[in-house]
Amino acid sequence: MRVEFINPFIASLLNVLNTMAQIKLSPGKPRIKKDEVARGDISGLMGMVSSQTKGSFAVTFDESLALAIMENMLGEKSTSIDHEVIDMVGEITNMVTGGAKRILADKGFDFDMSTPIVVSGKAHTITHKAEGAKLLLPLECVHGNAFIEICFDS
Repeated sequence: MRVEFINPFIASLLNVLNTMAQIKLSPGKPRIKKDEVARGDISGLMGMVSSQTKGSFAVTFDESLALAIMENMLGEKSTSIDHEVIDMVGEITNMVTGGAKRILADKGFDFDMSTPIVVSGKAHTITHKAEGAKLLLPLECVHGNAFIEICFDS
C-alpha cells in the first residue's frame, strides 16, 4: 500500500465532515483488515481506476454517527437508517473520493471513479475489487465511530 494514496482520503473525509456537518473526527491507529465484515452500520464504497493502478475506498459509519451527520448537514432528524441517510452516505462517499482524487491528481495520479454503492445493516460486507492489502483506519467522535477502508493494487 502506497502511503501517498492513504492520506488524501483521510484529509478529505475530515474536511468534508468538519465543513459540511461540523463534526470533528479523531483518527486512530491504522491496521490491515483481514476480513470483509464492515465495522459499522452503513458504508459507502467507490472504485477508482487509473493507468497506474486500481483500487477502492469505503467509509463506514456507526448508525448514531450517520444520524448526527444527517441532522447537522441537512437539518433533518432521522431515527434510523432510511433512504435519505443512504443517499447522504453516498454523497459523502462521492465528496470524499472527489477530494482525494484532486489531491492525487496533483501528484500525477489521474483516477476515474465509479458511482458510489451504499450498503447497510449489521455485519454487512465490503468487497474491494483490488488485490492489495486492505487498510482499516478507525476514527472517533462523540457521536460514534467511522472507519475508512482503502485497498489498491500494489
